[in-house]
Amino acid sequence: MKTRRYLGLAFAAFGFASLSLPAQAAGKQVQVKGEIVDTFCSVSEIMYAYGTAHYQCSVWCAAGGVPVSIKGDDGEFYVVLKINEDTNTIINNKLLTIQAHHVTADGELLERNGVKYILVSQVADDKGVVNLTHDEHGILPFGN
Repeated sequence: MKTRRYLGLAFAAFGFASLSLPAQAAGKQVQVKGEIVDTFCSVSEIMYAYGTAHYQCSVWCAAGGVPVSIKGDDGEFYVVLKINEDTNTIINNKLLTIQAHHVTADGELLERNGVKYILVSQVADDKGVVNLTHDEHGILPFGN
């Protein structure tokens, strides 16, 4: 009987506490310039993960469901949660076609626990692949 009363009090306290939680804040509109990268290789630094040296691997990672980010010119990573109206970020055809491209993306920035996420409303500019790293690093991980 005591256990049931304590559980009831706990649930009631949780209910009142949840009523006082602040509403989820909307993100702010931003414009991010940077390179489209495969997040795992870039953040883990498991291999050189940028530009033409990493292009094929980044396409395969994105096709396999590895999250895609924009490595901003400011050095920050912005995990892409959505691009345009397509909410399918796993094997998203648009993201597959712009791997390693330098883009300017407009969207809504969300930040949780130090991780930056972006809901891309449009790719305002796509300069293509401009980071020509294969001369210095070879074609990784598949050799020259």
